Amino acid sequence: MKEDLRKEFATALRYEPGKDKAPVVVAAGRGLQAKQIKEIAEKAGVPIYQDQALAKTLYDLGIGVEIPPHLYEAIAKIIVHVARLDKKA
Repeated sequence: MKEDLRKEFATALRYEPGKDKAPVVVAAGRGLQAKQIKEIAEKAGVPIYQDQALAKTLYDLGIGVEIPPHLYEAIAKIIVHVARLDKKA
């Protein structure tokens, strides 16, 4: 079965302590753009966290936007996930 890329979202976040108050959306895409974002992340060795509902929410925020406080808990789960991956590596 062919996947429906139009329903696929991907975003990328940046957080620089001392510069950013909260993580910032630095890339957001839907469909083929989402696929490209994921491919770039994989090639760069950036961990990927799968949550399409959260990806769409971040996509809707827009690029260059800091994560609002109501999303801090969801983003904290991603940070914990990435930290666990770092410990395993």
